[in-house]
Amino acid sequence: MTIRERYEAAERGFLSENATFSADTRGRDIPEEPSLYRTAFQRDRDRVLHSKSFRRLKHKTQVFLSPEGDHYRTRLTHTLEVSQIARTIARALSLNEDLTEAIALAHDLGHTPFGHAGERALNSVIEGGFRHYEQSVRVVERLERDGAGLNLTWEVRDGILHHTKGEEAATPEGRIVRFADRIAYIHHDMDDAVRAGILKEEDVPLPIREALGQTRGERLDCLIASLIENGNEHIGMAPDIEEKFVELHTFMYDALYYNPVAKSEEGKVEELIRRLYGFFSEHPEQLPEEYHRVYQEEGACRAACDYVSGMSDNFALSVYHEVYIPRGWSVTHEQY
Repeated sequence: MTIRERYEAAERGFLSENATFSADTRGRDIPEEPSLYRTAFQRDRDRVLHSKSFRRLKHKTQVFLSPEGDHYRTRLTHTLEVSQIARTIARALSLNEDLTEAIALAHDLGHTPFGHAGERALNSVIEGGFRHYEQSVRVVERLERDGAGLNLTWEVRDGILHHTKGEEAATPEGRIVRFADRIAYIHHDMDDAVRAGILKEEDVPLPIREALGQTRGERLDCLIASLIENGNEHIGMAPDIEEKFVELHTFMYDALYYNPVAKSEEGKVEELIRRLYGFFSEHPEQLPEEYHRVYQEEGACRAACDYVSGMSDNFALSVYHEVYIPRGWSVTHEQY
């Protein structure tokens, strides 16, 4: 037996009957020879980790735009926290931890610079709208590896596509990531808001604190425990816990996500993103070479959207400055 085959056999003996087994994957769009050492889902996880779009997450906004301080979350640290929470739940439920991790690490690869402000800006200008979860699938299928894509398994791509809205993922591992994403951002965004002086722990309504916990850590433990304790036949929380989690989610939207202090600069970045998209859709010859194929096959607007949505915050600012801010000039005197 190869090492991969031993892993696959171990899954049969250890994982729950509800788990998604690596050997039973629905496969890849382009068939490949199996690895000698890694299961299909382990291979997917590694491809995501080594991708350019994953590395760019470290310079993409989570909630606070370009915060001053080393401890505020970025899209990358959010992704790692989602992965940690999802793996904890999957392990406790004897589900496939490798598949869970691959989905979690890839779920936000298509997110725009400047968080949801960037997403709103592109959604307002591109025909058919822009949704980051669909763009994440596009990144792994169409954009990575100079257009070849990562050729991930169907189960990972399904989990990416359904990690936030609409239909649930087809696998329990994908459904875990959906919960882990919400738990992670509610937890760490509250932490960042307290650090920024926008919220205090006691601002969380008392009924929520009494049900879920008085501190961020207690609430995190409560939500994860509820998913583990109620996850034998389906992925979900106890009804009373989920009710308070929804209330906490609503509180965070009212107190933070729509807070004028936290969102004071978003109008500026939305205009920046729209103008960058407008420039490159009107001047596709200025796109980097790797996007020329998209331009030729799908048009300038699609290529401009792919390019702008993939930018990091700092790179978007740099490109905007180069495109729209006049430069100084100097006269070179001829030598006589």
